[in-house]
Amino acid sequence: MNVQFKKGVLDLCVMVLAAKEDRYGYELAVTISGKFDIAVGSVYPILNRLTQEGYFTTYLRESPGGPPRKYYRLTEEGRAKLAALTDEWHMFTKAVNEWIREGL
Repeated sequence: MNVQFKKGVLDLCVMVLAAKEDRYGYELAVTISGKFDIAVGSVYPILNRLTQEGYFTTYLRESPGGPPRKYYRLTEEGRAKLAALTDEWHMFTKAVNEWIREGL
């Protein structure tokens, strides 16, 4: 998949996956990489930025086989941002799909 496509949509993917349940970084990276190729390390800067922007809070939870894991939870502000991003995504993909259909 085109690198620019992935770069532009990773925030949305991270937020959507964390909306259902709290997630830890590696879990998010593995889930996303199951759909398209990303470096595992590319998710952590996104999580850090979104946390600094107030869209996530974090907490530690014991891990069954190692050190505690840092979990990310969407804040109310994060849920509002996710709703706005989702609306933008739908408008964007609708327009692009219309152009593709017209061009074929």
